[in-house]
Amino acid sequence: MSRREQIKMTPEEVKDFLEAQRTAQVATLGPNGRPHLVPVFYVTRGDAVVATWSYAKSQKVVNLRRLAQATVLVESGESYEELRGVSMECDVTILEDIEQIVAIGQELTGRMIDNADVATSASQFIRAQAEKRVGLRFTPTKIVSWDHAKLGGSY
Repeated sequence: MSRREQIKMTPEEVKDFLEAQRTAQVATLGPNGRPHLVPVFYVTRGDAVVATWSYAKSQKVVNLRRLAQATVLVESGESYEELRGVSMECDVTILEDIEQIVAIGQELTGRMIDNADVATSASQFIRAQAEKRVGLRFTPTKIVSWDHAKLGGSY
């Protein structure tokens, strides 16, 4: 078995890993053809990674309106034997329905803030901000994963 196959995560491991993390790096193609790379907070829905709180006029959204494709990277680990990650080539849907944006914003806030009362009180802010924002749904077309801990210390 190749090293690549040894470190590959199962679909369930990928799902658990994505649900445990909070930040993804999103690469889109900028107007000059170079990658535009930005961090985003995200939530998961089924096989899709859904991010929100992107201003409708942000560079990543402008890029996605031109070409609705992105690469999304979620990773963790400080040393080689701890490295884990998922890289996804994705088709992207820009969500402009206010209720969808609010729902994603509330879910994201609930995930980021451990205090339920604070997350609930943020709902008015979320609704007010939703007018200027869009949601982004990243649907993977190709997934590559790795978990170096599976090597058991042998490299």
